[in-house]
Amino acid sequence: MLRIKKLKARVKDGPEILHGITLTVNAGEIHAIMGPNGSGKSTLARILAGHPDYEVTGGDVHFQVNGEWQDLLGMEPHERAKAGVFLAFQYPVDVAGVSNVTFLLAAYNAIRRARKEPEADAFEFRELLVEKAALIDLDPSYLDRAVNLDFSGGEKKRNEILQMAVLEPTLAVLDETDSGLDVDSLRIVAEGVNRLHAAHRAVLMITHYQRMLNYITPQFVHIMMDGRLVRSGDAQLAHEVENRGYDWLKETA
Repeated sequence: MLRIKKLKARVKDGPEILHGITLTVNAGEIHAIMGPNGSGKSTLARILAGHPDYEVTGGDVHFQVNGEWQDLLGMEPHERAKAGVFLAFQYPVDVAGVSNVTFLLAAYNAIRRARKEPEADAFEFRELLVEKAALIDLDPSYLDRAVNLDFSGGEKKRNEILQMAVLEPTLAVLDETDSGLDVDSLRIVAEGVNRLHAAHRAVLMITHYQRMLNYITPQFVHIMMDGRLVRSGDAQLAHEVENRGYDWLKETA
């Protein structure tokens, strides 16, 4: 579903951050990328989403759309979203003056138009939205509030999983979704991700800590340091990092 080959990238006019990332993610798989601060994890997420402040300096990324491989880097951010790429932000943005239901209806219908499917009307969409909100224990009253405005950290993260549930991406990139969550919010968000996991959907989780992986079990764990993937393994690797830290991997890096 996703093929990254020798990817190099930087902040525009800045030093190189990614130094040749190669990674393959297949449909139905959950991959976790762990690493210390400044290792390049969030840069990778933003490159996949098409963030305008970053530029690719080498390598390529291909994404499978309707069974055909396409050059992801050649697509605009909105084209990537319509093709099935979803990014949950580490720090979700507030959107004053735009309600959740209005925002999500516009995004939902944009994707349906791209798939040549009929648009949903406001009434049937609200029914869908209430159903999806129940998956992540989000009170329906939040649907009419401005996007993320005056939400707690946990509510913002749950709202992002609500967006994922509604838009049904084929590749979900979760950038430190566990950041700032208390134990109860972490469990609720993780349960939402588990319910949305499907054979046709891949998940790429980016995290500092193993605690999120107590609730979501990845098939693959990758350690990133200094813009490189230095070690890959199964879920046991995450436990090893939790117990030993990252220092023992510095020589490998």
